[in-house]
Amino acid sequence: MDTTYWGRGFGLMLFKDSLTKENLLKYYVKTETNAKYIEGIEALKSQGFTIRAIVCDGRKGLIQSFGNIPVQMCQFHQTAIIRRYLTKKPKLKAAQELLEVVDLMKQTDRESFEGALKMWIEKWENFLNERTINPETKKSFYTHKRLRSAYRSLKNNLPWLFTWYDYFELNIPNTTNAIDGHFADLKNKLRNHNGLSLERKKRFIDGFLKA
Repeated sequence: MDTTYWGRGFGLMLFKDSLTKENLLKYYVKTETNAKYIEGIEALKSQGFTIRAIVCDGRKGLIQSFGNIPVQMCQFHQTAIIRRYLTKKPKLKAAQELLEVVDLMKQTDRESFEGALKMWIEKWENFLNERTINPETKKSFYTHKRLRSAYRSLKNNLPWLFTWYDYFELNIPNTTNAIDGHFADLKNKLRNHNGLSLERKKRFIDGFLKA
């Protein structure tokens, strides 16, 4: 499940079956909220669907919202979060090596990734904890804030990054790439129909999702 937008205030929240590729449910939304995702899952349950697992992005609080249902955080979204903190070509050696660890995520299992991340923090923990003193206020702050944030994001989300591996028999995707690709195709087709009113745009999307 994921959401895409056209400008501000008009978005499409979509729930898709990763096995059958069927679009199960959609909402037109102004903003993406955890409550709406939860509503969607409950609506699917009420329609008789069995939710075997969920793949979603790392919205704060979302991945903890579904009780006993296994939740996989999209590894692509996690990688994008890290790159926003560190950039694609960081200058710090520690950041470069953390990116190398992140690049392993899509091609390895939980134990190997956790081991690589553990080795990274053992090597760079002192560097990560370095502080700088503000000469005016005399107060100190962490020198490498963005690097700390990147590591903290990985550490906090780690329980949900390898759900596909923990429940291998369920054949859970490790990303939302299938639905993101669907969104990209939809947006490309809509570009050929610039100027549609909101209602006509919705009808176009309705037809596309049924095709």
